[in-house]
Amino acid sequence: MDNNQLTEAIERYLNDNMSSNERSQFDRLRKENADIDSRITEHQHFAGLLKQYRERIALENRLNAIHNEIDVHALVEEMTVHPSWIVQLWRNHHSKISVAASIAIFAVLTAMFFAGYFNKSNQEHYTELRRQIENVKRTTEQRINQSQMQNNAPTPRRHINPGNYRGTGFALSANGYIVTNYHVIGDRFDSLYVQNAAGESFYARLVYSEPQYDVAILKIDDDSFKNLPALPYSFKKTKSDLGENVYTIGYPEGDSPVFDRGYLSSVNGYESDSVEYRVSISANPGNSGGPLLNSNGNVIGIVSGKQTLTAGASYAIKTKFLLKAIQNAPLDSLSGKLSLSNKSMLTGMNRVQQIKKMQNYVFQVKVYN
Repeated sequence: MDNNQLTEAIERYLNDNMSSNERSQFDRLRKENADIDSRITEHQHFAGLLKQYRERIALENRLNAIHNEIDVHALVEEMTVHPSWIVQLWRNHHSKISVAASIAIFAVLTAMFFAGYFNKSNQEHYTELRRQIENVKRTTEQRINQSQMQNNAPTPRRHINPGNYRGTGFALSANGYIVTNYHVIGDRFDSLYVQNAAGESFYARLVYSEPQYDVAILKIDDDSFKNLPALPYSFKKTKSDLGENVYTIGYPEGDSPVFDRGYLSSVNGYESDSVEYRVSISANPGNSGGPLLNSNGNVIGIVSGKQTLTAGASYAIKTKFLLKAIQNAPLDSLSGKLSLSNKSMLTGMNRVQQIKKMQNYVFQVKVYN
């Protein structure tokens, strides 16, 4: 259908003027075509703005009509000649009323202060899940030095240092391409390392990023790295369904991968952000950049943040925007072919089997400033 026909169909769809058969077909088309789904969302948003504008104009007209009915001059004269009991009360006791009001305001502000209302953390309802490391590096190095004195065995420095910031990343291809969140690495860093579940660390470099989608693509550039076996998971290109069971693997606690599960609770993210999903899953600092998978072993998103005032409310960047970032990456920035897996080998496996296959492809990302 052409653009005008599509616009007419969207209006009929939103105004509930379609038959049940037509609506069923349009729902199927919306699910299969992300562009049409985006057009419907934009049209719905625009229609909402028009409705708000009409309501505002109607309210202004009502207020103007009320104002025209009021005889301001007569009202002023009446109040001047015959002041109301409130005015009389204020004139006779304004000093006492002022003191009482001041005490009441002070009491309210004091209660709000002790309740933590003015605490900055309560005002930040969304937080990214990059983990900042403080004093861990120094403590770890002290323990290693003590061990070296006892065993006289040198340990490579890059296996010791936990980095200034940590997050999670996972393989895009077998030849060392890894994706994580842009906010994990930021725009100022000296070096990047990734560490697998076996504790092996590899030097990596940033090859491309799209901050607007919070996506960063890394490439392992280390002689000790050997290509991974074929990826067992695939990347879902279509929109996922509400209530779908999901799980993630990440590095919020030390060097051991952590598994969490939940379900997709909204097809939009924080404040209706269409770039993200909202998922009911436990996520903590360090989970940023981890894969979000469905039961069939398809990656549907990249874990990115959570709400601070709602337990279990987390967010994940949709794979649609990861695929866009890969398409936008200049060819001269890629040192090798970047091709994604189209078939999941995890389908039909139970969760324990899936995790055993998955964890070798999920990495801890260490950022050094």
